[in-house]
Amino acid sequence: MRYRLTFVAGVAVGYVLGSRAGRGRYEQLKKSAMQVAHNPAVRNTAETAAQQGRQIAGKAYHAVSVKVGDRMPDSVSDRVRSLRTRNSDGALDDDWGTSNT
Repeated sequence: MRYRLTFVAGVAVGYVLGSRAGRGRYEQLKKSAMQVAHNPAVRNTAETAAQQGRQIAGKAYHAVSVKVGDRMPDSVSDRVRSLRTRNSDGALDDDWGTSNT
């Protein structure tokens, strides 16, 4: 899915940059993109995907930490701990306006 989305984004950028349609077409595409970005269904889907990603990452972190145990260097474990603390500092909104819960 990520590759498909990247491909579509690349085609869109290529079309905009290579288009001879002019400023009017560019503004029309920009308006459409903004409508999609502000669509509640799209925002909810993005938030759901982010939540699922965080859950999977948490499970992966737990599985790896159980297997690695004390063999992980302190510098790595400190860095992971600081990232987990920073991401759970109580900030509820990210730059897209979705919650980080």
